[in-house]
Amino acid sequence: MTIKFAAIGINHAHIYGQVECLKRAGAEFVAFSAVEDDLAKTFAERFPEARRVSDRRQILEDEAIGVIVTAAIPGDRAEICLAAMRHGKDVLTDKPGMTTFAQLEEIQRVQKDTGRIFSVLYSEHFEVPAAVEAGNLIAKGAIGQVVNTVGLGPHSLRLNNRPDWFFTRNRYGGILCDIASHQFEQFLFFSDAMDGEVVSASVANRGHKDRPGLQDVGDAHMRTASTSGYIRVDWFTPEGLPTWGDGRLTILGTEGYIELRKYVDIAGRPGENHLFLVDRKGVQHIDCSGVDLPFGRQFLDDVRNRTETAMPQERCYNAMKMALTAQAMAEQGTEWQQ
Repeated sequence: MTIKFAAIGINHAHIYGQVECLKRAGAEFVAFSAVEDDLAKTFAERFPEARRVSDRRQILEDEAIGVIVTAAIPGDRAEICLAAMRHGKDVLTDKPGMTTFAQLEEIQRVQKDTGRIFSVLYSEHFEVPAAVEAGNLIAKGAIGQVVNTVGLGPHSLRLNNRPDWFFTRNRYGGILCDIASHQFEQFLFFSDAMDGEVVSASVANRGHKDRPGLQDVGDAHMRTASTSGYIRVDWFTPEGLPTWGDGRLTILGTEGYIELRKYVDIAGRPGENHLFLVDRKGVQHIDCSGVDLPFGRQFLDDVRNRTETAMPQERCYNAMKMALTAQAMAEQGTEWQQ
């Protein structure tokens, strides 16, 4: 059975990756709704097979459409996901899936009531071959039991390309809610845990005082019963780096460790998706560029079979719960306190 899907809200460029993820897996992209003509024009040129509709209700009420994807402004995503589930659609949203605890609670309630799938495409895991291969290796026992992770998520700001909502705290959700949701999900995944505790967190605006709503750096410590972890995210990628961010992840095990250099190896190796494995046998570099990405196929199988193979619903929720918890903890006593 070919699953048809549509997009509502295309404000973040991650929507392109979401659409390609499902298309690669065999789904049919049929329609999209966007109020911004400039964004819609570029999007339609990339995906001419999908018709643009003027009213998103045309998508929500179309029974032939089974899945909704969204990369709307983060503060608006929860409402779109709720509407989709209430209309019998499964949902694959960009991160963050929501920006408040109230939205998370309502999504959980509606998802339970409707029986639909609510999923977040944490692309720095599911769309990065090196991260997928790290999971494969750890499942085979390559580094023993995982005891600690360090996730770094630096990004390039590129001020001229950012809309106003990007600098408005209640629209993007804060840097830990937004960017670091990637790292919280990876911490839970590599810890083989469904939930974890945020121990400490901080956010700041260190270098962009002309943008008071922006948080340009944030970090957090967290733990489970058997692991600990640290996250740092920021908007300080230098102009000289040839890509948008030097994303890294180090996973420490009882018998070795893995370091991922996801998007660039500043030591000079060409390309992306570099994995370094250090164990009793020595040190090796693994080029992961050809590693299979199963998330899209697994998600569509979950839609067909009502299963949870792509990502357990509980971990999907708790990654965002941890991100929201860290955000709230970091903002206590600051000008951003909600």
